[in-house]
Amino acid sequence: MKFSLIVCTYMRPLPLLKLLQSVEKQTLYPDEILIIDASTNSETENTLKENNLKNLRYLLVPNESRGLTKQRNYGIERVGNDISICCFLDDDTVLELDYFEQLLKTYALYPEALGVGGYIVGESKCEFVGYHYQPKMDEFYFDGWKRKDGSRFVLRKKIGLDSNCPPGYSSLYSHGRSVGFLPPSGKTYEVEMLMGGVSSFRKEVFNTLKFSTYFEGYGLYEDADFSLRVARHGKLYLNTAAQLYHYHDASGRPNQYQYGKMVVRNGWYVWRTKNPNPLFKDQLKWHSITILLTFIRFSNTFTNSNSKQAFTEFMGRTAGWWSLFFDKPKFRN
Repeated sequence: MKFSLIVCTYMRPLPLLKLLQSVEKQTLYPDEILIIDASTNSETENTLKENNLKNLRYLLVPNESRGLTKQRNYGIERVGNDISICCFLDDDTVLELDYFEQLLKTYALYPEALGVGGYIVGESKCEFVGYHYQPKMDEFYFDGWKRKDGSRFVLRKKIGLDSNCPPGYSSLYSHGRSVGFLPPSGKTYEVEMLMGGVSSFRKEVFNTLKFSTYFEGYGLYEDADFSLRVARHGKLYLNTAAQLYHYHDASGRPNQYQYGKMVVRNGWYVWRTKNPNPLFKDQLKWHSITILLTFIRFSNTFTNSNSKQAFTEFMGRTAGWWSLFFDKPKFRN
């Protein structure tokens, strides 16, 4: 299977270079690498010229194609005709040596797979405790592994608002656990949501589906929306043996107020992608959890070292929630 790597980037030349240096060392090398750049200066282009990589094509997008989902669609339209798999990576990731080998192996083992995700390591401390372990209230347990659960999930458990789905699945009231809650077991798990910056899909998927341009700019939760729509047509998997690191570079991110609004409004959009006609109980749970998380963020104003950032995000989340009552997000392809 020939595969393409698509990396959408914006003003991050050095993190991008670190990623590409890890790509160079791969046991399985991409048949093409498309760098889809929305930068407003030439630093990324110049950095790539100074570090010539095999099979790399640099594409500076026009103004109307800036923004994560637009850039991904722009890249997909320019993938080679003989490509079978399109891989996506965030520009601030670094790969383990066999990342692509493990990813492509999954398609061979699961020929029905429409998409396969990789696994971000080092984001939480997990411990294997066996299959008969009884987790404590402040622990999350899955497939023999436990990890410390976040305070917001502990609180949700106590008041009956925790997700009723395994990691990588969205409940009918959303607010589930991402694939990041899967353990580093080396196994492959079936899921219905993938993280966009560590994902891959069969090229044929894009004959009928595109990334939604509703998610402008930074594109928060655009990956959940897209993978939920793909999952209606076939199976998605996450291979925890396809490992990489995500360094969460701060450059290119929105301010905290806009981020807070996006958390709520984009979260509503993804919820309705999964459950377009929710029952009243599902609506009540979604709004209850959203309000709870908003006030938890407000409490960080008094407990977090960066109190201004926490308060600004709280204001954004609050504005985003109120806006749903008179200006609901409009669905786009």
